[in-house]
Amino acid sequence: MEDYLKTRGRIFDIQRYSIHDGPGIRTIIFLKGCPLRCRWCCNPEGQEWAEHDMLIGSKMRHFGEDITVEELMPRIIKDEFYFVRSGGGVTLSGGECMAQPDFASAILHACHDLGYNTAIETTGYQKWELMEKSLPYLNYALMDIKHMNSAKHKEFTGVPNEIIHENARRFANSGVSLTIRVPVIPGFNNTPEEIRDIAEFAASLPNVEHLHLLPYHRLGEGKYEGLGRTYLMHGIEPIKQEYMEMLLDAAKKSGLKCQIGG
Repeated sequence: MEDYLKTRGRIFDIQRYSIHDGPGIRTIIFLKGCPLRCRWCCNPEGQEWAEHDMLIGSKMRHFGEDITVEELMPRIIKDEFYFVRSGGGVTLSGGECMAQPDFASAILHACHDLGYNTAIETTGYQKWELMEKSLPYLNYALMDIKHMNSAKHKEFTGVPNEIIHENARRFANSGVSLTIRVPVIPGFNNTPEEIRDIAEFAASLPNVEHLHLLPYHRLGEGKYEGLGRTYLMHGIEPIKQEYMEMLLDAAKKSGLKCQIGG
């Protein structure tokens, strides 16, 4: 048996039949842990490495499962029919999947060996030498660029953005298909100028063609109550469609193929 199949990591969820996290129908594996603390995060249960319980409605649910790649793969393989029929595959998300670089690389390796299309969703906040371990087994990356101003990025996410932007350049030069995502957040990056600046940066990256604007939503707000935490975006309303269309027009001036959602 290959040694990488014995690699152990920690997950907190598996989502099936996704059509928004890479090409085709996909199975999403959510890995525990994230170095960012984005105020709007819709998966706060994935931020901490530690296992914990969260109240959902009237039921308590446990988040955090230690598992080897060998143990995980049967759960993925049962969705193979959908991968083959749709051109889909497996996407690693989180948390931040690159916070567990050895585990992430081993999962992608196992999926690659079976011929599955592989993808990651990443903030890009990790040492490049750890991220590049996954490159031989990776087809597609969805990477967030949240703001061009490092101080504002740190204010709203807890970390500066220089390493993120440098890793975006490295990904773009790696041969992996890269799509840039922008979570559009009121009071943070929702002006036409801020979106235009991000789009122009994305357009400057080689081999990047697509940019997705992801409108702010409040679907994760209830999770904070279930975790006994304060939701820092409480009272902030979602952005209206008309305004998102205006931001889309600003992004399209970069020459990229831009869309809302995805």
